Amino acid sequence: MRHLLNAFLSHRIQLVAVLLIVCLVAPQPVHAQLLGLGGLISAIGGIGSAILNVIAPALQQQNGLLSTLNNVLTALNAFFQNVIYPKTAIARAQGLVGALGGLYATIRATSTVNVASATLPVPQTFEDLVLSRNPMNIPTVTTQYQTLYQTVPAVTDATPAQRDMIDMTDAAAQDAFKRSVALDGIADTEMQAAGQINQELQAAAPGTAPMIEAEAAAWLVRANAYTQSALSDVIRVRAIALANNSDLLKFNAQSAAQFRQNAINALK
Repeated sequence: MRHLLNAFLSHRIQLVAVLLIVCLVAPQPVHAQLLGLGGLISAIGGIGSAILNVIAPALQQQNGLLSTLNNVLTALNAFFQNVIYPKTAIARAQGLVGALGGLYATIRATSTVNVASATLPVPQTFEDLVLSRNPMNIPTVTTQYQTLYQTVPAVTDATPAQRDMIDMTDAAAQDAFKRSVALDGIADTEMQAAGQINQELQAAAPGTAPMIEAEAAAWLVRANAYTQSALSDVIRVRAIALANNSDLLKFNAQSAAQFRQNAINALK
């Protein structure tokens, strides 16, 4: 019924005209021409009454409803354009994203500046390895480290305590070198992700921008986690340095005690 009413209302003028033509041209019985003319006049009057009393109020009510809906939609559209997604603010945000893209490029170029400083062949080889920013090179760190810094002394060349301290110091140093290579590789990946997110934000529609922002927030959480990991390495390196200092003091104390005992024995 609703579809029929909508179709009737959208073609109301044509239907009324057709109805009037049909009523005017319809054949009437010959023996009742005067009565037929009266019936025709009565029918036309009924049509006019229906138009005035039924169709017109319905059209007015429909027009009023459509006018109200149109006003609501117009208000909503103005609210979104002027308050939620104003064009000037969107253009300003896109300009900021473009400027940040330039900053990302500058930061990336700065982070890849060659800082190698070794001058001799063996140190240069090891330095190139730890500055390679390639995590695939991590397995070769131990070999190159031992080539540069030598291995743990043999049993006949150092006491067990000294060998333990040297081994632990070497382990902590190698761990830090390996972690630095891994974190450099992670930093490069983070910079690539930041660049891609920046490009997407620059071209994003207002409705999709929050999704990209959520992804950026997730990447930020990951970056903070990697930063904490790097901080843990720094703490470990500092801890092993303190432990070595403590161990050296213990060695000195033991040596002093042994020297004192040897002096007592000599006096006897």
